[in-house]
Amino acid sequence: MEAGPRDTEQHDVPPPQEIAGRLSPDGPDEQDVAPEVEVELRPARRLRIWQLAPIIMLAAVGSLMFAFPLAFEFGDGGAVVAMLGLLISFCAAGWGMMAARRVGHTWPGLPARGSGDRLDWRVIALYVALGGGLVALAVWRVARLR
Repeated sequence: MEAGPRDTEQHDVPPPQEIAGRLSPDGPDEQDVAPEVEVELRPARRLRIWQLAPIIMLAAVGSLMFAFPLAFEFGDGGAVVAMLGLLISFCAAGWGMMAARRVGHTWPGLPARGSGDRLDWRVIALYVALGGGLVALAVWRVARLR
């Protein structure tokens, strides 16, 4: 490519009289201005697959460790394996709750963090009773193995 004179003709530029007709003394006419659009720059806060996969795998392994010894009674070590599986399942549940809380999710019936709303004691009592009932059933089942 050789260096040469540049093409100084501007074919796409309208004549100055046409430009002057579109301008007002303080800037472009109102109909030429595009409407403003608000766009959220931060990504949506949600759990990603790399956060969910280890939680789901840990919960599945723990629940299988808990369920199989209880269902098929694997001798004397079944109760120990079942309790270890229950512990792993609870660890996965706690890990999942912490990950969900980090992205802004809450338990049903509980207010969002930073909202200023008060906790409803009836919802808390329901959650405590449900959790206590599940633990009591698990301990009762393991105790029956002996």
